[in-house]
Amino acid sequence: MRTLICELKNKIGETVVLQGWLHRVRNLGKIAFVILRDRSGLVQCVVNTKEINIKGIKLESVVEITGEVCKNESVEKGMEVLIKELVIISEVKDDLPIEINKDIIEANLDTVLNNRVLSLRNPSVNAVFKVQAALAQGFSEYLKGQGFTEIFTPKIVAEGTEGGTELFEVKYFDKKAYLAQSPQFYKQMMVGAGYERVFETGHVYRAESHDTQRHVNEFVSLDLEMGFIQDEKDIMKLETEMLKYIFSHIKEECMEELKLLNVNIPEIIGEIPSMRLPDAIQILREKYNKTDLERDIDPEGEKLICQYAKEAFGSEFIFLTHYPQSKRPMYTMPAEEGLTHSFDLIFRGLEITTGGQRIHNYEQLKSSIASRGMNPESFNNYLEVFKYGMPPHGGLAIGLERLTAQLIGLHNVREATLFTRDRFRIMP
Repeated sequence: MRTLICELKNKIGETVVLQGWLHRVRNLGKIAFVILRDRSGLVQCVVNTKEINIKGIKLESVVEITGEVCKNESVEKGMEVLIKELVIISEVKDDLPIEINKDIIEANLDTVLNNRVLSLRNPSVNAVFKVQAALAQGFSEYLKGQGFTEIFTPKIVAEGTEGGTELFEVKYFDKKAYLAQSPQFYKQMMVGAGYERVFETGHVYRAESHDTQRHVNEFVSLDLEMGFIQDEKDIMKLETEMLKYIFSHIKEECMEELKLLNVNIPEIIGEIPSMRLPDAIQILREKYNKTDLERDIDPEGEKLICQYAKEAFGSEFIFLTHYPQSKRPMYTMPAEEGLTHSFDLIFRGLEITTGGQRIHNYEQLKSSIASRGMNPESFNNYLEVFKYGMPPHGGLAIGLERLTAQLIGLHNVREATLFTRDRFRIMP
């Protein structure tokens, strides 16, 4: 039976069968050191080249190794495998377009993305997506423990959830349809259906034409919605506790990956600090001489307000609340002075969450839709449930790739996107 590399520590003195990729070879003449890689890690294997010919085998060939596990305190894992037999399962035919057996792939990002599957064989790149998987798992586990039900909503929709033109149009038989910007309407409908608390991990689509380090056109959104809230503070409190759980889960599940990536998971002690957006803008004007902001914050402002939060509160996170109605969707609960009961969570200089309280009154929601220049009749299926008793509710959405990138310290969200879809990329 096959043994995984992570299981070798319990196999000292035994003969095992390993299968994986030929990661690196160092030939010293009579002996050679072969680094084998499988999904669980890497191990050094020693081969007598007089007995087993490895000449000409290209790196990344898939091989099967039979050998004895021996202690060796001078190597990283404290053990190595003495090869008795090496069989090539699948030989590499062409030269690799990128070198993946180094700590960091020395190629530009476009080249890496063009060869995405190969790049994922690099342990550091591979580790990014194991952390991302643990992040999504932690999100799901925490919410299930809080009485949330996981849902799966359509990605082909008749109307955009947020209006505007940032929609991908698709031909749906003899009708016009769109790729979903968000599961927002369906989340609210499921709260009204009596589930009260729902969440979804799913792809969303934004037809935004910009090309920045923080935007892609298809990404994974971690969405939740919950009923019977007082206001947006209940959602903020839930997210704070959820992030604590997720970070603890990642540290437990991804010890090796975090070590490899040299990542320190942030500590959230107590509550995440929060401030109203108008107050944040005033601080940016007075403390950082950023006088170009009026009723919203820009990327530079997000970085500066995080710098302020770090200095003033010792926090890498800050909630900004009470965004203007003009900057929020029509379903957002209005507040005083043209503001809303909404928030963004900024983490290390980048917005990773948008959320808030929603309008639950039918007439108020219908009026809000009309005030944005949209026809309420186009939203009848969504509006219908609000006629029949909808509790006060709210929710949030977290960009999975953005949070992953910020957590690990990646400069471009594409590095944390498995297969990128942006303004110029639709392959592989």
